[in-house]
Amino acid sequence: MKTQVERARDGTATKQMEAVSGSENIDIRVLLERIANGSVVIMNRGKKSAGIGKGISTKVNVNIGTSSLKIDPDDEVKKACIAEKYGADTISDLSMGGNITAIRASIFENTTLPLTTVPIYQTAAETGLKNMTEGDIIGNMKRQAEEGVSSFVLHCIDNNTLSLLKKRKRIMGVVSKGGSLTCAYMMLNNCENPFIENFDEILKLLKKHDIVLSLGNAMRSGCIHDTRDKAQVAEIKLNVELAKRANEEGVQAIIEGTGGHVRADRIAGHVRFHKRLSDFPLFVAGPLPTDVAVGYDHIAGCVGASIASGAGADYLCYITPSEHLGLPSSEQVREGLIAFKIAAHIGDSMKYGLNERDRALARKRANLDWEGQLRYAIDSERARALAPHEGPCTMCGDFCAIKIMKEFGSCNYSE
Repeated sequence: MKTQVERARDGTATKQMEAVSGSENIDIRVLLERIANGSVVIMNRGKKSAGIGKGISTKVNVNIGTSSLKIDPDDEVKKACIAEKYGADTISDLSMGGNITAIRASIFENTTLPLTTVPIYQTAAETGLKNMTEGDIIGNMKRQAEEGVSSFVLHCIDNNTLSLLKKRKRIMGVVSKGGSLTCAYMMLNNCENPFIENFDEILKLLKKHDIVLSLGNAMRSGCIHDTRDKAQVAEIKLNVELAKRANEEGVQAIIEGTGGHVRADRIAGHVRFHKRLSDFPLFVAGPLPTDVAVGYDHIAGCVGASIASGAGADYLCYITPSEHLGLPSSEQVREGLIAFKIAAHIGDSMKYGLNERDRALARKRANLDWEGQLRYAIDSERARALAPHEGPCTMCGDFCAIKIMKEFGSCNYSE
């Protein structure tokens, strides 16, 4: 079976491409061209297709999954269902505790969204960091591919990048879990990165199942005082080269970058640096523009993600209030998702111009139409819980500015 890239190069529009063309209002011929050159990917699972990349609305991913200290499979499935209910575009299962394969099967059974994993997580959790082998890692990838995973995150730092990291003093070292596991494997075994060493074999596996390759951001900064360094730049350039190799082989690729913690005034510049190097879709975790918002990192992350999306980032990974503290609750998953849906909406208004949804809500607000406002809100349920059941809002009461100006006829309200 041919991949989406190969079909696009043949000039054949798949049902997934047609779905994305319709939902994103993008000409099918333009879409085929962008899938062919790698600037757009389609992450697919069953009947669900998420277009990510150039000229397409910013997408939001939700991370869920157990840890070695907290294992409640039913709760993780509940979080996955909440993510789908409130508008996530994709889910990542990052489970590292319990029966990971069974947890993933339950998520598959109860959701329909495209699902991403970081294969080295399960390998390390089940085999042990000091015991796992190259064969264990590749074997786990093959099993997950057969299950129907939509995307793999692989951290492809090489020994050169690792040596550059060792030369630079950081307050925080490697804060990427997948990146740290990969680096530790390389140092324990005195070897090159197993994903790079087996890249051709991995591409064949990804091509067979049309799985999207997400090239991880292992060298990201863990705090805003750790600025971009040579290790980060080396990783970015290596990821671009690997993405090009993948695209040449007909495999869809995403590059992760500008994640972690980045000063607010540098976020846009970092995104543009990525985009100057390549047109592959850019996946951004956060970024967090401050370190002191602990407990409210979903709000700080919304600020950083809005800037990143507006500057050209294509795909956001949400952050919850529990970031840096623990596994999020179901309600915190919802809070983080809504915050990042707001960020994506703001970013799209910066990239593509104002959205008609904002205009429609504004007109309902001008007419004091509560139901109309709620219909266009990103989280209608929350808005409904806060809105009055009838009459003016309790903030202004009888002295509502809109009501007063309508009464005295001093404003010309457009329809």
